[in-house]
Amino acid sequence: MEIIRSPKRMRRPVVEHGNGEISHDDVPSFPSHRRPPSPTATAEVDLSLLEALESSQTAAALEALDLKGLKKLVLAFERRLRDNIAARLKYPDQPEKFADSEIELHDEIEKLKVLSGSPELYPDLVNLNTIPSLLGLLSHDNIDIAIDVVHLLQELTGEDVLEDNDEPARTLVDSLVENNVLELLVQLLPRLSETDPDEMAAVYNVLATIENLIEVRPVVAELVCERTKLMRWLLGKIKTREFDGNKQYASELLAILMQSSAANQKRLGGMNGVDVVLQAVAMYKSRDPRTPDEEEMVENLFDCLCCLLMPLENKERFLKAEGVELMIIVMNQKKFCYASAIRALDFAMTNYPPACERFVDIPMSKDKKKRNKEELEERLISLVASLFGGISRGSRRERLLSKFLENECEKIDRLMELHMRYSNRVKAETERMNHLELDDLEMDDEEKYNRKLESGLYTLQLIAVILGHLWTSEHPRIRARIELLLKQQKLTKKDVKDILQEYHDNIGDLDGPDEKERAQAKIQKKLPLVPYEYSMAETRELQGNSGLAFSELSSFIDH
Repeated sequence: MEIIRSPKRMRRPVVEHGNGEISHDDVPSFPSHRRPPSPTATAEVDLSLLEALESSQTAAALEALDLKGLKKLVLAFERRLRDNIAARLKYPDQPEKFADSEIELHDEIEKLKVLSGSPELYPDLVNLNTIPSLLGLLSHDNIDIAIDVVHLLQELTGEDVLEDNDEPARTLVDSLVENNVLELLVQLLPRLSETDPDEMAAVYNVLATIENLIEVRPVVAELVCERTKLMRWLLGKIKTREFDGNKQYASELLAILMQSSAANQKRLGGMNGVDVVLQAVAMYKSRDPRTPDEEEMVENLFDCLCCLLMPLENKERFLKAEGVELMIIVMNQKKFCYASAIRALDFAMTNYPPACERFVDIPMSKDKKKRNKEELEERLISLVASLFGGISRGSRRERLLSKFLENECEKIDRLMELHMRYSNRVKAETERMNHLELDDLEMDDEEKYNRKLESGLYTLQLIAVILGHLWTSEHPRIRARIELLLKQQKLTKKDVKDILQEYHDNIGDLDGPDEKERAQAKIQKKLPLVPYEYSMAETRELQGNSGLAFSELSSFIDH
């Protein structure tokens, strides 16, 4: 959400006059042509004069800044800065004596914004040793001066400014970070009041500047969390009940920090972050966001939650905070957050059997409202696969299997329909890639595999895993039904085995070579759809699937 700042006015300090009167003069620092005209005056002004003035200003702004011009700007800025420091030291208790110097300093900071049109000069700005002087003003006693610097930093680091200027951008960002810009920006946040429009805009610009720095140097995502209390401030912001643009941006920046770093995920979890994010999304368990911006904020919060649920210790915190129960409540309400709640459960159940067990034990709504979104369907398949992986024995396993026997094994029928649909998709993509190769557009094996994944191969693999678990149950009705359906589709167990074999061969080693080997061993047992000599106790799920509940299983399989 874009926040538009009103024209800036330098606030003079409160001044006591000799006659005992107190004045709160807000003296504009702008020349008269920069002040907005009154409604009555506008009608009397010749529009042609305004157009000529505007065109002359535009031409001046477009005039390229060179090194000589930059040195003049920097010299003028440093001079006004020295004047202000000297005036404040000389007249510390007489604000009227240094008010003019601050207006002049404000004007020089504004002039530096022209540098955003010449990012190739950023290395020269750094070499002129201007960065420490600028950043020092973030702690200035006059909050307006600090706000001016924040606005300047946001403009200098904007995405549109830095595009195609990678090296100058890195030079500027490295210098800013070395001179403690992260610490100074975060220390400024508590000084800004969100009841004042200018200061609200400054909060937004602080967050935007930090995001810009991360865009140029991704390592900043971890540095800002290590060195400052930014994450604690962001948590405090998303906890507020009132929605505004800064709360939306706080949720977005928090999601960026979580996506960029496993260390940040663990750090936020240790700060009670899982519970705070759950509280934030709980506000929408029974109501929808009111605006598109609010919808985006809710999606950001669920992105944060899903990233938080990647470390094992945060899954435990999620379970303890009754996150599974909250997600099921959200799902039962069928509101805007329905799909996001399924996604969060998917992350929570991946490689974490206690969450799967808690999920099975919770009574579910029987509403079977149809959901035709493809992403939901794939998430639900992933959830079912995780349920099988997380519940390997006992009464819960029997309850899960019993669902596939209901209504003459209709859920196995539905599973085979999905198998055929995704199998046909993958075959079509494979044929398309073969045609591309005939046109001399060769692809390596990794690119081919990724293309197949995008066309639905991963979901097809999960369906094969579920079929493997069903076969493993050694239940005669389940096995008979699977064999019948394979025969009707002119398939054999080898077709399913080939899918599992490809999955087995492409398991990554993100969690280390030992974990990869264990995951491959588990898949190896299912390659022939797990023949009779393997028992239920020997069948465990691969690393990296996800889970779901019985009523949702029914809604996905029956629709």
